[in-house]
Amino acid sequence: MLELFRQMLNDCIRIGLAENSTSLKSLSINAYSQLADYQVPSYYKLCAISGATGILKNYWKAKRKGRRVNEPYARRLQLTTCYGFKVIDGCLLVPFKPKQPIHIPLNRHTHEAFSEPNITIRSFTLTEKTLSIAFAKTVEAITPLGFVGIDRNLDNVTTADSTGLIEQHNLSRATEIKAVYRHVKSHMIRNDRRLRKSVFQKYGVKQHNRVQQILHHASKQIVLNAKRNQFGIVMEKLTGIRKLYRKGNGQGRDYRGMMNSWSYAELQRQIEYKARWEGLPVIHVNPSGTSVKCSVCGSRMKPEENRQLKCQTCGLTVDRDVNAARNILARALRFRAVGFAEEAMVQEPAQHQAVILRVDANQLTRRPPT
Repeated sequence: MLELFRQMLNDCIRIGLAENSTSLKSLSINAYSQLADYQVPSYYKLCAISGATGILKNYWKAKRKGRRVNEPYARRLQLTTCYGFKVIDGCLLVPFKPKQPIHIPLNRHTHEAFSEPNITIRSFTLTEKTLSIAFAKTVEAITPLGFVGIDRNLDNVTTADSTGLIEQHNLSRATEIKAVYRHVKSHMIRNDRRLRKSVFQKYGVKQHNRVQQILHHASKQIVLNAKRNQFGIVMEKLTGIRKLYRKGNGQGRDYRGMMNSWSYAELQRQIEYKARWEGLPVIHVNPSGTSVKCSVCGSRMKPEENRQLKCQTCGLTVDRDVNAARNILARALRFRAVGFAEEAMVQEPAQHQAVILRVDANQLTRRPPT
C-alpha cells in the first residue's frame, strides 16, 4: 500500500511537471484519469494529487527565486490521507481492499485521548515504522481578565502580566547546546559531500531534540501560568531577523552563527498552539522600540552595565528585558489589541479609554483639545 501511494505521488508529480500545473484543480483534471490503473480507493488518488500539488508549489517557487533545484521525486514510503479511516475498539482501520481493512492497534493513551467528545481526528500519516495522527480539539474561547507580555531573547524569555508579576525563563542551556554542535560540525574536514550530509544530519537531529525539550518546558510554563490567571498572551511580531545577521554586515562568523540559530519563531509557534489548545487568545504587537523606550514615561533610555537601562527623564533603572516585556504588555492594554495571532489586528484607542498608570503617566498633564 505504501509503495502504491508513492508511485501515484510520483506519477502526479511527473504529470504536473509535464503539464506545468500550478494548482490543485489543474493537476486534478490532468492526473485523475491517468491514475485509473491503480486498484485503490479513489480518495487515495485525491490525497496523492493533493500531496503532489504541495511538492510542485515548493518546486516552482524555488525555480522563480533562481535556486538550483532538481526535479522532485518521492523516495520515502508513506501514506497520508484524511478519508475513509475509522477508530474502532482501540484500532485504526485503514481501508485497502474491499471489506478487508488493515487494523493498526493504538496504545491506551492514544485511545483515551480520542475518546473525548471534543476531539476530531483529521488525518494520519503511515510509514514503515511510524504512525502520526492529526486531530483537532474544540475549545471555547476564554474572555481574558488581563494579558501577559512576552519578550523573547537569545538566552531567556521574560514575561510581565497585568498584576505586575515579572518572570524569567532561562534558555541559555539551549544556546550552549547549539554552540557545542556548531563547534563539532566545524571540525568536519573530510571532502565528502555525502558523508558530510550524513554527519550533519545526525548531529542536527540530536541538537533539535535537546533544544526542543528546553523550549517545550518554557512554553508550557508560560501557558499554564496564563491559563491559571485567565490571561491573554501578547508577543512581538518579529520579522526580518535573519536579514540582520548576513555575511557582509560587518559581524563575525561566530556571532552570526549564534544569532541565526536563535529559535524565536519555534518558541512563538509552541506558545501559540498551546495557548489555542487552552482557549487563550494570542495577539501580536509592533516590536519597534520596546527595548529602548521607558516603560514609565516613554522617553528613550540609555544603556548601562549588565543589560541595565536608565531613563534620564524619570530616573528609572531597569533590566532591558523586563522593560521590553512591560512595553509589550502596555501596547496591548493601551491600544486594546484584539484578534488572534493569525489576524494580528490592532484597534485604535477609544475616546473614553481609561489612563494606564505608569504607562500613560504623561497623559495626566495633557490638556484637552479646545
